[in-house]
Amino acid sequence: MKPTLSEHERRRLDLRVAETEKRTGTQIVLSVIQRSDAYAELPWNAFALGASVAGLILFLLHWRLYAWYPEASLLIVVVGILAGGALLALLTVMMPRFAKLFLSDYRAEVEVQQYAKALFLDRELFATRQRTGILLLVSLFEHRVVILPDKGLGKRLKEDDVNNMIAAMTSLLKRRQVAQAFDAGLDYLSRILTATSPELHSDELPNDIIEEEGV
Repeated sequence: MKPTLSEHERRRLDLRVAETEKRTGTQIVLSVIQRSDAYAELPWNAFALGASVAGLILFLLHWRLYAWYPEASLLIVVVGILAGGALLALLTVMMPRFAKLFLSDYRAEVEVQQYAKALFLDRELFATRQRTGILLLVSLFEHRVVILPDKGLGKRLKEDDVNNMIAAMTSLLKRRQVAQAFDAGLDYLSRILTATSPELHSDELPNDIIEEEGV
């Protein structure tokens, strides 16, 4: 898997994470995921659309040209319908941006949330003394951001703060500016948590950015 972030960006973000942790009394982990689910239904959805459109076009052509070509074979129509469906299905495999057209916002949100929660548990991001871990995850295919704070931050980080932070990061993520999206998230954390941040005794979670291909 080709890294999303360059070495320079990773080093810079590692330093920014360390600085933000000291300023806010949190334990921050950044993660970049290529895609949070395989979405096996997308090629089939594309196939259904392609077959439907091809069928409509072939029906209209057959209706208009039947007087001149009455011997047109039903086999040609069937092959044309299947070819139209297969073409769009293939495009979803070859072109992620095209595949995303068939992905609903709700489905994307659910899958990215599930992936983030599983990652939080698998990496034991809850294993801090004051439960002050926080995961900032971006999923590239879905253009989604998930912020998962541990329960120790519940009183300091409100839901509106999380939503505003996600909005700031998402606008940059949609322009493929991943490092800048993380910068925006870290800036936001610094602004809203510094004033009441408890003393940070040690670096309990690794600052290394987690990059995974996903499902």
